[in-house]
Amino acid sequence: MAAGPPLIGITSYGRNEEDKFSLPANYVASVRRAGGIPVLLPPGETAIEELFARLDGIVLAGGGDIDPELYGGSMHPEVYMVDPDRDLLELSLTRRILSERLPTLAICRGAQMINVALGGSLHEHLPDVVGEEIQHRLPPREPTPHGVTLVEGTSLAELMVQTSFDAASWHHQAINRVGRGLVVAAHAPDGTIEAVELPGHKWLHAVQWHPELTAEADPLQQALFDELVEACEDRTSDPQDPAGDAFHDEQGDEV
Repeated sequence: MAAGPPLIGITSYGRNEEDKFSLPANYVASVRRAGGIPVLLPPGETAIEELFARLDGIVLAGGGDIDPELYGGSMHPEVYMVDPDRDLLELSLTRRILSERLPTLAICRGAQMINVALGGSLHEHLPDVVGEEIQHRLPPREPTPHGVTLVEGTSLAELMVQTSFDAASWHHQAINRVGRGLVVAAHAPDGTIEAVELPGHKWLHAVQWHPELTAEADPLQQALFDELVEACEDRTSDPQDPAGDAFHDEQGDEV
């Protein structure tokens, strides 16, 4: 990894109806404001070794649903935009993120992917589980704010300072069974898991909400991107950083 601003890989959506890869611009803008250089990672990319030789950090972005087969779920009628190429790329990235402890911010789908990669499961359609008193997205598929409460003592609570705030929500699925070694770091008022983290990983925060949607106007949400880039800078400059050692889960098995 070369000296200079950290290179931050951001996973993107698959091909759309115009045969174009895409990513909402606010992901890119949030990384740039933090001082990082965004690098888009489209589905279908297989050069994982080469990517990790160059990237300093990762943003696992939001998007469509993860294939339920990957966590023993069922194909609920509301499951949409399943992309096998994206699932494969992000599973490969996540395994390397865990083994190399690469600083990572996982957002919405990305948080769910971290959980699935560690053996966790998802609620295929959240309204079936918690009802709709708290809206996690507006119909048909639009974002909406709701409250989030952080768990005291977690590294996320330390990072964000405030213990509760409103966040932009845009999802119909959520973490069900928590993956190996993960710790719940935040909840919505209806009990939905809104964030998890992995003790022992240098910097990994997985949030169910969408900080990129409000980061330009909300320093609290921009702080997630700022701290990601700072963690990348620290990792690059610290010769004693343990990156490259295999990360082991709580059972002692290599991920």
